[in-house]
Amino acid sequence: MLKTLILTPKAEKDLEDAYDWYEAQNSGLGKEFARCVDVKITSLLRAPKQHQVVYKSNIRRVLVNRFPFSIYYVEQKDVISVFAILHQHRNPKAWESRV
Repeated sequence: MLKTLILTPKAEKDLEDAYDWYEAQNSGLGKEFARCVDVKITSLLRAPKQHQVVYKSNIRRVLVNRFPFSIYYVEQKDVISVFAILHQHRNPKAWESRV
């Protein structure tokens, strides 16, 4: 049974901003970015422990294929909370304030 996904408002904003930026670069590229993010979110819902632990023992990161973005999430009993979807060249500590 898949866990429930919670996308925090800041993570939703991250996704919208990146989508808009890619779409402005080339029509359809934002849609492809969103598709790649969706594939990785489906992956982490199916097997949340398969991705790298990046902070303490419960914060994990999954890399988005084809785009330099990381999805940061926490697995809880019945829920997976995605709290950041950030470009990999941003300050690596940028997501820590969201935890």
